[in-house]
Amino acid sequence: MDPARREAAGSRLERSCHTAFIHSNTLYVWGGYQVVAGEDVTLPSDEIWLCDFDSGKWECKEITGDCPSELSGFCGSNINSTLYIFGGCDPDGYSNQLFSVDVAQPCCSWTRVSDTKGATPSPRNKHSCWVHRGRLIYFGGYGCKTVREVQNTSSSSFTVEEMSWATIGNTLFRCWGWNNEVWVFDPQSSTWTAPEIRGPPPAPRGCHASALLGNKGYISGGVETAELDIFCLDLDNWTWSRFDILPSGAPLGRSMHTMSSISDQVLFIYGGLGVDGNTLNDAWLFNTQRREWMTVKHPHKDKPRVCHTACLGSDNDVVVFGGSSNLCILVDSVAVLRAPRQHHCSDVLIFQTQPYSLCRLCEDVIGGNAELLRSQLDLLPSKLRNKIVKRAACLSAMKPTLTA
Repeated sequence: MDPARREAAGSRLERSCHTAFIHSNTLYVWGGYQVVAGEDVTLPSDEIWLCDFDSGKWECKEITGDCPSELSGFCGSNINSTLYIFGGCDPDGYSNQLFSVDVAQPCCSWTRVSDTKGATPSPRNKHSCWVHRGRLIYFGGYGCKTVREVQNTSSSSFTVEEMSWATIGNTLFRCWGWNNEVWVFDPQSSTWTAPEIRGPPPAPRGCHASALLGNKGYISGGVETAELDIFCLDLDNWTWSRFDILPSGAPLGRSMHTMSSISDQVLFIYGGLGVDGNTLNDAWLFNTQRREWMTVKHPHKDKPRVCHTACLGSDNDVVVFGGSSNLCILVDSVAVLRAPRQHHCSDVLIFQTQPYSLCRLCEDVIGGNAELLRSQLDLLPSKLRNKIVKRAACLSAMKPTLTA
């Protein structure tokens, strides 16, 4: 791709508050927003971007069907190659709609998931999702409930932040706030359920990070606490537990960060908006067995990120895409507002979390010096030569934006 085309594609890729996942060594990126002429612009819902890690090339793929409306604050998750989008805010307000699309199909088409069984969660955004045993398990978020719904909800699971007068059927007003609810959607039976939860739950919250380790779902942050907290939900018996950690060993409290599982017992946390108001560039490991935090040295100290995504790639690499490098928060006597700023990113950051194999190291060295070693490449077996050629093409194509 020539520099002009690469720059144009890069500007279209710049985004925050999007969703991303990796399937068959391809990064899929959907949704989010950019800032154009000082205003937030929601990105189209009828397209998805693909980055082939074998070649390093980006491709934009069209999605037809019953597309979601312009959404912000939605929660995206995937089961294999099927992307699910739940909740968020659209031009009509908060949503509790669920959409799905199989992005591996030659022709992708959105489906609005309707005719579901069971009670549906109330409209919300800024929530998260674990995928466990083919089910989507949603936690938390900010949204609205009718007064009747609030009266039937435990005061510990929904924190009312404000009330607004509106006519919803026979109800004269509704409440807005944060929740710590757990909802399960089974795509096979198209059924919503709210399991009975035990144990001390985390405070109602949104803008937190979540990750799955085995049969346990973890969340961290998203609330105004000085240190980053960690909670765990056993997805077999639906019991919460909290990790009590000395403040001296915990990272700064934050929101809009990412958390990824990189082994059977270790979580990787990167970036976010600190309680000090700064966009963070620190990386941490949390060992769930030892209950210990450990800071991570990495080569991306000049790449602070908030509202980004993080996916687990090959060799347990954490692949961070997009986000904002400098989120600006304005505070006045009435509200806290996010000021549009031209700091959205389109680069891919690779965090190495374990030593690479000798084979991977050799491939990287040869692929990075393909021109110098061109005559020797012809001496390799055809299968290995083709693999090296692809690796060289990937390193060359992604060199301006992909760092390792």
